[in-house]
Amino acid sequence: MMSLQVGQSLILSVLFACGSLWAGQTFYVDSRTGSDAGDAASPATAWASLDRVSKAELKPGDIVRFACGASWRGTLFPVSGEEGSPITYTSYGKGEKPIFLGSAARSRSEDWVKEGKNLWATTLPSWLPGVQVADLKQGKWGAHREKDADIKTTIEETPKGNVFVVECRNSGSQGNHIQAWGPKINWDKVGDAGYLLLRFQAKCTKPFKLSRVRVMDSNSPWATGANSDEGFFSEIGVEWADYEIPLQVVKPVDMPRLHIDLGKILPAGSIFNFRAVELVTVKCSLKKSEQLPVDVGNIIFDGGKACGWKRWKVEDVKAEHDYFYDAVQDRVYLNCDRNPAEKYGEMELALRRTIINQGGRHDLVYDGLKLLYGAAHGFGGGTTARITIRNCDLGYIGGGHQFTKENGTPVRFGNAIEFWGACRDNLVEGCRIWQVYDAALTNQGRGPTSIEENIIYRNNIIWNCEYSFEYWNNPKTARTRNIQFVNNTCVDAGVVWAHAQRPNPNGSHLMLYSNTADSEGIVVKHNVFYNSTDWGSRYSSGWKPLPDMDYNAWFVPKGDMCFYFKDRIKGNDIAGYREKTGLDKNSFFGDPKLVDPANGDYRVATDSPLRKLRSDGGSVGADSLWK
Repeated sequence: MMSLQVGQSLILSVLFACGSLWAGQTFYVDSRTGSDAGDAASPATAWASLDRVSKAELKPGDIVRFACGASWRGTLFPVSGEEGSPITYTSYGKGEKPIFLGSAARSRSEDWVKEGKNLWATTLPSWLPGVQVADLKQGKWGAHREKDADIKTTIEETPKGNVFVVECRNSGSQGNHIQAWGPKINWDKVGDAGYLLLRFQAKCTKPFKLSRVRVMDSNSPWATGANSDEGFFSEIGVEWADYEIPLQVVKPVDMPRLHIDLGKILPAGSIFNFRAVELVTVKCSLKKSEQLPVDVGNIIFDGGKACGWKRWKVEDVKAEHDYFYDAVQDRVYLNCDRNPAEKYGEMELALRRTIINQGGRHDLVYDGLKLLYGAAHGFGGGTTARITIRNCDLGYIGGGHQFTKENGTPVRFGNAIEFWGACRDNLVEGCRIWQVYDAALTNQGRGPTSIEENIIYRNNIIWNCEYSFEYWNNPKTARTRNIQFVNNTCVDAGVVWAHAQRPNPNGSHLMLYSNTADSEGIVVKHNVFYNSTDWGSRYSSGWKPLPDMDYNAWFVPKGDMCFYFKDRIKGNDIAGYREKTGLDKNSFFGDPKLVDPANGDYRVATDSPLRKLRSDGGSVGADSLWK
């Protein structure tokens, strides 16, 4: 039975469900039997890899089908369709949903070496040089600065090569406030290399660490062709020294140039000398699926029987499941009383990468996929439109190191499904989401271009996530219209692998942070919110008007019903909650009587008081749990 759906929602639902207006081509993918050399026109000639799918020249109306029972590691970069003719990523065959893994496996004894008492580390990669892509010694470098960054740059010609000199008076507050742009790169020489190695010499009057080196498109949209991420940097010292930084190849770009962010990290009053030597292709001694080039945000043992406890220094790896990610050597240190592969049957090291990166994409449908073990987002990316995510499973998402505050506090992140910044006409329905560091579902943004309109989340089942739904949008020049969170069942917010590790435990079904955007039509109705560690809902600042929130079922046996700006409203103070907030006037408060929530059965019991609400015309929670 359909419950609350305003007219606009019904119109959007029809549009989302329409699919293509004309038939496209179907492509098949099977990691077990496929080959990237095939034409993918049938299961017998299926492609094998996500890389091949990401590079495919798909057309509006095309369908990509992944084999049930198969799995892939890495990131999928989808291709946009057209309005009324989306590109669809779905499944074929029988068995478990196709699995997309954002992790590297470390389940073999040879994956680990002993480094001390109860201390084991992953094996070190080595780099095997290939062909030279560019001789950089005579290359020209320049700089772009923004905001309050203040620098002077010069080029010194020496027998060993040109030296790019940056005198820094103020490096600004963000990495992009000082950008060093180097010579153009002949991408044809990159070929199918997975990595490039940048060799250079450098010194600085005040030591510092680089944060990111890339090969980027020098024209809009400034896409990244190869990226060092954050893991390969030694400190730039006061004397000349040789350095090597591997760059992972992402995709071809039209006008590639070397690019280095120096904003925020280059010390004020320093003089930085940089002499590029060459860029060469390299191969890693480890398979791509075995490499750890980015932060490991979680370790999942034996499918979730235990998770790692992330530490920030190897000296703090003292208790079972403690681990530390060494960003310089690309390895993990783990506390274990014997070789970890002998103690655990399966270990997945979640990498700080978004599993399906749909930034800038539009007109897409995902149906029947399973995303596991990624330390960034499951589905993520900014500036999206007309995207449907349906019947997908997402588990053990998030925990990657996002940045470190000036006071030294590290910040971690990760949402199962995130729509960032400008996003419109997106739908998430019928999904199952569990064990997420931050939010199961969220749309959020910052800046005047953050226009968020017509986002619907309905009939999803969410459990064991720090937040079931998170929303915020700023500043006043941003805009939000018609965001609907309806008919979802949300259980045990904050009862999640990462809760105790967080510097800010906030187990809450609704995490409604600062919202100063021009907002209208934010609706939270007909949901089940069952148990949370901290709050049922939490409001930060802004919020005029409040969401339209009613006809929900709330069960808050412990803790607070609501953190209402600065006021805590107890879980048993229903009258006070309604009076102070004006919300949930017709909602049910009490035990909804689910069949067996302790063991994951969230169906509505035959004697549930929610059945009376349903008979009165208001279905509460995910429709599938009423069957």
